[in-house]
Amino acid sequence: MQTPGADLPEVGDLPLLVWLSPAFPVGSYAYSHGLEWVVEAGDIRDAATLTEWLDDLLDFGAPRSDAVLFACAYRATVAADWRELGEINELAVALCGSSERRLEAVAQGGAFMTAIRAAWPCPAFACWPHDADEPVAYCVAVAFATAGHTLSREASLQAFLLGFFANLVSAAIRLSVIGQTDGQRVLAHLAPKIRSQALALAGATLDDLGTCALRSEIAAMKHETQYSRLFRT
Repeated sequence: MQTPGADLPEVGDLPLLVWLSPAFPVGSYAYSHGLEWVVEAGDIRDAATLTEWLDDLLDFGAPRSDAVLFACAYRATVAADWRELGEINELAVALCGSSERRLEAVAQGGAFMTAIRAAWPCPAFACWPHDADEPVAYCVAVAFATAGHTLSREASLQAFLLGFFANLVSAAIRLSVIGQTDGQRVLAHLAPKIRSQALALAGATLDDLGTCALRSEIAAMKHETQYSRLFRT
């Protein structure tokens, strides 16, 4: 059985700075995770309401479930359990509660896999359990790549969650809800909570899945018919 990450040069966790930066070609700038509708509805009006919304997403929303799925996919890759990895990916796609949530997950996941295969190959890619044209959830794709390159599980999960919330803060700035300085204040507030959540969920199993962020799920569905939009979700 092929070992993930064999015979790779030593680069530490530096690839995380590349893969989860806004410059990596997954099109993250095009997605707002329903935030655009939330702003129109008046739930988010300023830095305080944005911070409250993002706090709740971290504790109860889809990012928490993505972190659980990430941890499980990472372990399956390390164990070279490709059947388990495939089942986790199928579950991650199935858990997307609306068409826009699915678009957000699989469009970024597919783009991530394309870029990683082309520029950052590793032995694990020969074992990916699905055809290239089958959908892959973004959280599973990133977990698979980080495990395949033997990057730290805890650091990878922290970087993944930080990238998600940094993108939402960027979306809020582009929606003119907050300015750039307030955006940095929001991220500074979230950073220790993101680290704590990532460390807590790094050992999570599928039994830890569960969300309770109904307003966020409604936002994703409402955004599908929002008349004026900047974002795809």
